[in-house]
Amino acid sequence: ILRAHKRHKQWYQRRVRALSRDLLHPSVEEEKTFHKLKRLVQAPDSFFMDVKCPGCYKITTVFSHAQTVVLCSACSTILCQSSGGKARITYGCSFRRKN
Repeated sequence: ILRAHKRHKQWYQRRVRALSRDLLHPSVEEEKTFHKLKRLVQAPDSFFMDVKCPGCYKITTVFSHAQTVVLCSACSTILCQSSGGKARITYGCSFRRKN
């Protein structure tokens, strides 16, 4: 009986050592790697952003996962293009994430 108890104690100590990270309080970096539905608090990966045209400096609101080409309303410059996932912003355009 003592051998079985000793083996169980060794097994339990190995089991505790294997769980070296905190599952209830993951770090921010670790939380970003999870799927949007598997996070502790579900949140979408998409967002709206203000994109500034490099030619006329007019600001246009664009969805981060836009599926069509977005043009500037004033000078018809291409602001971003679809890339299958997130929209690819044209070189020279600056953007900021909206809250």
